[in-house]
Amino acid sequence: MLRSLITFTARPKTRTWILRSLVLLAILLLLGPPRQPVVEIGPQQQVHSVNPQMGVHTRLTDEVEEWKIKRTLEMVREMGAPWIVEYFPWGYYEPEKGRYHWKHPDMVVNHAVAQGLTVIARLDFVPQWARPQDTTFRYLDEDHYADFGDFVYAFVDHFKGRVNHFIIWNEPNLSFEWGYRPVDPAAYTRLLRIAYERAKEANPEAIILAAGLAPTLAPPGSEWGMNDLEFLQRMYDAGAKEYFDAMAIHAYGWSFPADDSADAQMINFARSELLYAVMARNGDAGKKCFITEGGWNDHPRWTKAVRPYQRIAYTIQAYEKALREWEWCEAVAIWAFRYPWPARTYQDHFTFVTPDFIAKPIYLEAQRYARGEATEFLSSESEVQP
Repeated sequence: MLRSLITFTARPKTRTWILRSLVLLAILLLLGPPRQPVVEIGPQQQVHSVNPQMGVHTRLTDEVEEWKIKRTLEMVREMGAPWIVEYFPWGYYEPEKGRYHWKHPDMVVNHAVAQGLTVIARLDFVPQWARPQDTTFRYLDEDHYADFGDFVYAFVDHFKGRVNHFIIWNEPNLSFEWGYRPVDPAAYTRLLRIAYERAKEANPEAIILAAGLAPTLAPPGSEWGMNDLEFLQRMYDAGAKEYFDAMAIHAYGWSFPADDSADAQMINFARSELLYAVMARNGDAGKKCFITEGGWNDHPRWTKAVRPYQRIAYTIQAYEKALREWEWCEAVAIWAFRYPWPARTYQDHFTFVTPDFIAKPIYLEAQRYARGEATEFLSSESEVQP
């Protein structure tokens, strides 16, 4: 009897709770998903810097929130870097042959242009439909070179007037970047030719950069890659000279200072000079080079890292070295400005800004340098000790 009474008196409360829940659910369904904040492009901005060659690699490829894209690019401008390199993966934007998705790259480019930044677009990443099963997104066989050429045409045409610099592929002198196949300078040159010709069809004013090569001392016959100096020479041997307007260079300093001398047996920032020397020997001294990756890392335990103070000094000295000594260098885009989320590896110690937009000391010192303020890192009396 007592149990029945309890059940009877509880039922109206239960029914009321269920009814209220159903009403709330109906309201939520009518309202739809939470609205994203409206992000305005904003008025046209201008970068102010004493060094017009300063740049960064932004890595907005996987940043999905528009306000974060805008804030990242605002901070690039506020730091004083007029150039950015951004990655635009073919496989993201052409998931099916001939069907293009431009929403995200339009968002990135439009905000970059509004901030007064010059975009260098890196194009690669093979969609599934353009490669055999069980291959990586770096695997592109010659049967699909024309498909990549079609994408290059579509991309260059779509961004005409907003993007004028295009990098064709990435580090083709590494087996990993060539789909875990033996690297092939002649095959890459054939790909470069197709991309160059299609880009020029879309926009004759487009500036086509040959891929940045991985700085490596790989011995002859290595299964993992080819020495970058040898690879570039073999590109020229295959006729590449006519099919690029400028050269992308990857210039990592590892543990060596920015003013360390170039040496064919070393990987350092000045190795860029040796790549330019190869160009000059092949009659291309008049072409510009763009450092599209490079810099230093300050992870406390990575064997190729330096201390935070050294990283700041070497980075600022690298910007200054390119400005004062390398007339053939158009821009220096240091890796990397910010990641969308923490990598939780040594990679986080390449960045200028945290995922939460906290400026690191290297950002603040680069900003001071760009403003022309006095900095100890360019003083002839300062010493950067390990």
